[in-house]
Amino acid sequence: MQITLKVRRYDPERQDGAQTGVAYWQTYPLDAPDHFTVLDALIQVREEIDGSLGLRCSCRSAICGSCAMRINGHAGLACKTRISVLGGDGQADALREITVEPMANMPVIKDLITDMQPFWNKVRQVEPWLQTEGPLPEREHLVPDEAMEHLVGVMNCIMCGACVSDCTVLEAELKNGKPYDQTFIAPAALAKAYRFAADPRDAKQKERLKKLSEPTGIYDCTHCFECVQVCPKGVAPMERILKMREMAAEAGITNNTGARHAQAAEFTIKASGRNYELTFYPKSVGMFNLKELLPALPTGLALIRKAGAKMVLPHKAENVEKIQRIFKKVGKKNKRRP
Repeated sequence: MQITLKVRRYDPERQDGAQTGVAYWQTYPLDAPDHFTVLDALIQVREEIDGSLGLRCSCRSAICGSCAMRINGHAGLACKTRISVLGGDGQADALREITVEPMANMPVIKDLITDMQPFWNKVRQVEPWLQTEGPLPEREHLVPDEAMEHLVGVMNCIMCGACVSDCTVLEAELKNGKPYDQTFIAPAALAKAYRFAADPRDAKQKERLKKLSEPTGIYDCTHCFECVQVCPKGVAPMERILKMREMAAEAGITNNTGARHAQAAEFTIKASGRNYELTFYPKSVGMFNLKELLPALPTGLALIRKAGAKMVLPHKAENVEKIQRIFKKVGKKNKRRP
């Protein structure tokens, strides 16, 4: 199978004119067997064509997570991604161009090797260890299997960083000028936080959830599903984040912007079937929170001028009764839930 690897290269010592350390693209034509993975192809390039190509790999069995990189625009494990399935045309003899880049949202050390230190800093931030209270058990702390089954999926995380690479919140923070010190805790660390917050042996669940409900935590996720899509182990970090929002609400942790935002959305949609934009933001940050409201006033006035009466005057959606029946049905279901 004839393929072309288009690799995004970066050498901090390479000079391009007056600049040093400029990223550039380099292509490598290959005749690859059908069973080749992207990692196989990259290793062939390094061993037979260009020994200067930098990449990181180890187990080659989708266990260690070290070969995570962006392939055709999305993060994934190079050792798990077969070349034959890329391109979508299903023809083994078709010429395919495969783009390979280092993971995003992390500093690049060289070529496809990224600095994972920001990733580990965020994991440490959530205190990823059990915090128990009371006397230690004589032998071990036993819990029923059914109490731990829901944690099996999140414990499959191999810390590859794919979800962090494709997180759109972190990407937006980078575009706002933050040099890899983005404040959002990020999907992998939050999934790890759920692993301990939902563990029946942990005695600090409420403290964890309260801390995670602050800005940069569980309410900063925008539900883009990227972390769910790219996770090679099906951990689904976004689902864990949403579950912790439920846990926080059930624990009464609602005095924060994220919880008020959800309450404001529920109130306005339940009443009219639409978000009432004029009060949505003030209810989210606090009706008397002048520190947040005053800087947002010019944006609000611009929206009012653009949208006119539709934004100022509340108006109901068509068939609002159907929406209200959904709220009523969900409310009854939650009341029956133990």
